[in-house]
Amino acid sequence: MAYAIDLFCGAGGCSEGLIQAGFDILFSSDISDMVELTYRHRHEQLGLKQGYNTWFERSDIRNLKGDFVWKKIKSLEWFNNGERKCPKDIDLIIGGPSCQGFSRAGRRQKDDPRNMLFGEYVRVINEIRPRYIVLENVEGFMDMQFLGYVGITGVKYPDGSVTPKILRNELNEIGYHTLEPKILNAANYGVPQRRNRAIFIGYRDGEREPCYPAPTTTKKMLTLQDAISDLITDSSIKDTIPQSKYQKECKRGRTPGANGKPIPAGKKLANTELPKVTPVVEERFSLFLQGESGASLRKRVRKEGIDISQKKALIELCCQKLNKTPREVVELYKKGNCTDSEIDILLTKKNIRQRWSSKQPSATIVSIADDYISPWEPRTFSVREMARCQSFDDSFEFLGKRTTGGLLRRTEVPQYTQVGNAVPPLLAKAVVEEIKRVL
Repeated sequence: MAYAIDLFCGAGGCSEGLIQAGFDILFSSDISDMVELTYRHRHEQLGLKQGYNTWFERSDIRNLKGDFVWKKIKSLEWFNNGERKCPKDIDLIIGGPSCQGFSRAGRRQKDDPRNMLFGEYVRVINEIRPRYIVLENVEGFMDMQFLGYVGITGVKYPDGSVTPKILRNELNEIGYHTLEPKILNAANYGVPQRRNRAIFIGYRDGEREPCYPAPTTTKKMLTLQDAISDLITDSSIKDTIPQSKYQKECKRGRTPGANGKPIPAGKKLANTELPKVTPVVEERFSLFLQGESGASLRKRVRKEGIDISQKKALIELCCQKLNKTPREVVELYKKGNCTDSEIDILLTKKNIRQRWSSKQPSATIVSIADDYISPWEPRTFSVREMARCQSFDDSFEFLGKRTTGGLLRRTEVPQYTQVGNAVPPLLAKAVVEEIKRVL
C-alpha cells in the first residue's frame, strides 16, 4: 500500500497521476467550491467514497492543521472495519500552491498573498511528517524574490532571497533533504503540450533518495493533431485524419476505478460545448494561418496584403468604420501598406491571439482559452479539447460554470480554469512513479 495526500488539489490532475501510479489518496483539499464539484464527482466515479476510503476538505490551507488531517484519515471507515490498517506514516504529500503570484503569464507581484502559501505548505508537511514530498509550480517560482521573509522556525532570510533557496532551507530546517529543483517539460512525458513546470522533490531524513523521471517521450513529441483531431466538428476534415493512439488511450481511460480497470468514455463526451462567436469574429479567426500569432498576422497584412473578398461580415464592418464601398475595402486590404488604425478595424488590437499548428504540441494551456484558434476551423477550443491537451481521460467530467469573466475571474474557478490550472496527469504520474519506486 502507498498512501498520499493531495493539497491544492484543484480539479485533480495530480490525483489522476497518483492513482495511475498506484497510490491511494487518503486526504485532499482545495479552497474552491467549483473545484470541489469536479473533484468529488470524479472520485465517486473512481470508487473513492467520502468518509469511507478518502476525505476531501474544502479549506484555505492557512486554516488546515496537521492534527485535523490525521483525525480525518484515522476516522476513515476502511481503517475502522478491519479492511485496512491505518498507516503510521503518510508516504507522500504532493501539492501546487497557488501560482498566480509567481506566473510569468500574468502580472507578478512580490506582495501577492498567494506567494506565501508555499510557507503554509511547509508548515503542513512539518505537522504531518510524510516520508516524501513533491511541490510543483510554474517556472516563475524559480526566480521570485522575497523581502523580509521569516520561515516557520523563525529563520529570517536576507532581502532578495529566491523562493527555491528559501524552500530548500525551510525543508532542511524541519528534517527533509531535497533534490536540486528542476524544470520538467510535460511534452517529454507523453503530454501533447509544451508546458514547463518547476518540480521540487524532498524526502525525510533516513529515507532513500529518489530521482527525477527520465523522459518517456524518446522519439517524437505528440502533436495537437495527435491529441484532438477526432474532435474536429467538420466531418469533411475529421474523416481524412486517422485516429491516433493517444486519442484511443484517452477514450479507453488510464485511471483505474474501484475494479482496478480504467473507466472508458461514454457514448457522448462531456465538456464538448464550443464557445459562440459572431460572424465577424469567426471571419477574423479564419484570416490566421496555422502557427501564426496576431502580431505576425498584422505584419503580413501590412507587408503582403490579404484577400477578404469572401469575408462578408468583415467587409460590412470595415465599410461602416472606414466609410468606403465594399470594393474599396477589399482593394485596401489586398494591396497592403495599411495604417495601424485600418488594421485595428480588421483584426482588433489584440496581438496575443494565436492559431495553433496541428503539427506541433499545443502551447501551454492557461485558464483563459479565448486566445487560441483551432488549426482546422475558425473557432476556439472546447473544455474537452483543452483537457485532451492536458492528458485527462475522456471520462473525466469538469463541472460548474464553463467560463467566467471580469472581476469574477479572481474568485471563480470555472471549467476552463480548472483545466488550465491543473498539472497534466501524465506528468504527475511520471514524477510520483519515482517516489513509488523507492518506497
